[in-house]
Amino acid sequence: MSTDPLLIDIPERIDGERVVLAAPRAGLGAELAVVITQSLSHLRPWMPWAQDAPSAESAELVVRRMQADFHARRDLCFQIYARRADGSPGRMLGGTGLHRIDWTVRKFEIGYWIRPDAAGQGFVSEAVRLLTVLAFGPLDARRVEIRCDTQNTRSRAVAERCGFQLEGVLRCDSLTVDGRPRDSAVYGVIRA
Repeated sequence: MSTDPLLIDIPERIDGERVVLAAPRAGLGAELAVVITQSLSHLRPWMPWAQDAPSAESAELVVRRMQADFHARRDLCFQIYARRADGSPGRMLGGTGLHRIDWTVRKFEIGYWIRPDAAGQGFVSEAVRLLTVLAFGPLDARRVEIRCDTQNTRSRAVAERCGFQLEGVLRCDSLTVDGRPRDSAVYGVIRA
C-alpha cells in the first residue's frame, strides 16, 4: 500500500443498498443550494456553515473547493443520493465525508447531514457504514471517529447504531453556532 495519499485510488462513487455516495463535481452548486436551503431549520443548530441560504454561485464555489480537496486528498466529501431501482443516483439527500484526515496516523472523522424529510430512515447510517468500509479498506485506517455536540441526540444515535463506541466527552471544546461553549461526544472505532 502506498504511503502517499495521492497514489491511493479512492472511488468517486460508492453504491449501497439504498444510497449512492458521489464525490463532488462541478455543476452541482445549484442543486446543493436548494437542498441546504430546504434543510436550514434542521441544520442551523449544529452546522456553522448552515446559518443562511446559499446562492447557487456560492454553493458552486463550495462544491468546486470540495472537488479540489477530494483530488488532493485533504478532505473526502460525498453527496448522499437516494438510489433508484436501476442503481443510478436519484434525489440528493445530504452530505457526508471523511474529514480532519491524518494520513500519518491513518485517522479519519466521519461527518454527515441529511435533509429533514429524509431523516430517521436509515440513509445516514448506511452512508456511515459505507465510509467506514472505505476507511478501513483501501485507505488503511487505524481509527475512524464521529464527533458531535452532546445535545445532538440524532447524530449520537447514528454513531451508536453503526457500532462506534463512546470514548468520552470533551467539555467546552468548541462553540455552538451562537458562540456558547459546547461539549462534544467522541465516538470511535479502531482497526481490529
